[in-house]
Amino acid sequence: MKNTIIILILVFSFSSCVPPTKFKALQSETLTCQEERDLLRAETEKLSVENKELSAKLARAEKMLEKAGVDTLRWQEEVTRLNLQNGLLKNDYSDLQEAQQALMKGSEAEIKRLMAELQLAQKDLQKRESDLNKISADLTERKNDLDRVQEELEKRNSRLADLEKVLQEQQSMVGSLRKKVADALLGFENEGLTVTQKNGKVYVSLEEQLLFKSGSTVVDPKGVSALKKLSGVLEQNPEINVMIEGHTDDVAVKTGSAFKDNWDLSALRATSIVRILLEGSSLDPQRLTTAGRSQYQPVDAAKTVEARQKNRRTEIILSPKLEELYKLIE
Repeated sequence: MKNTIIILILVFSFSSCVPPTKFKALQSETLTCQEERDLLRAETEKLSVENKELSAKLARAEKMLEKAGVDTLRWQEEVTRLNLQNGLLKNDYSDLQEAQQALMKGSEAEIKRLMAELQLAQKDLQKRESDLNKISADLTERKNDLDRVQEELEKRNSRLADLEKVLQEQQSMVGSLRKKVADALLGFENEGLTVTQKNGKVYVSLEEQLLFKSGSTVVDPKGVSALKKLSGVLEQNPEINVMIEGHTDDVAVKTGSAFKDNWDLSALRATSIVRILLEGSSLDPQRLTTAGRSQYQPVDAAKTVEARQKNRRTEIILSPKLEELYKLIE
């Protein structure tokens, strides 16, 4: 404001003595100067702001430079320390190399010895592996054999169990048959007839006095009655086979007799009994078998009258059919 007043005073002073044209020129120049002054002032303010910013940046840069200097010193110290440590490590490495070379030179013989032992150990290991493979194969074969034996044993045990079951059933059958026969022939037990059970069979033993007269093959009526009762029991038990055995004593048949010898007599007596059992019955003849034993299976070997009387007998042996048992055994 003060500058403006001065300029105005100057203008009026000049205007009083300066021609109008020149005055206008001066006035225009004055305005131009004012505009330039304003521009310079704005530029000055801008430069002042930039100067402040640059000063701040410079201050920060100085601080960073100071910090960088400190870091540089620390890094230099670290580099120095690392260089020293590296030197020590190089020395240690060199010492280790020398020690290794010395060790290698001094242990070549030991290494060769160890290599030789290693080769021997490898050969031994290979041999043991081969032996182990053979043993393993042998064990496998034995296991297979054992499995087969075990399987066969299980089959045999199963067959044995079936066999025992059949035997028990037959034993029970034989016991039941003995009771049936004994009950049917109850009235003849005191007349030379006995019923026993042994070896899985029922034995009906009939003395000569119940069946035959001396030197005869004709059955006495009492004997026929006993045989008919027995035939009835056998009809009711078709699973039973019948063996009729004729037995004599050791006295030879009389000269001129109808029989050649005791073989002939015993066989014919057994046949006579078979005919009575079959007569009027439904018995299957295939179930019946006859045998003449002559004098060679005595129950009493003494040469007395009583012993010979015991030996002159007929035995009817009743046994269960064994087809099912044979199948199990096979």
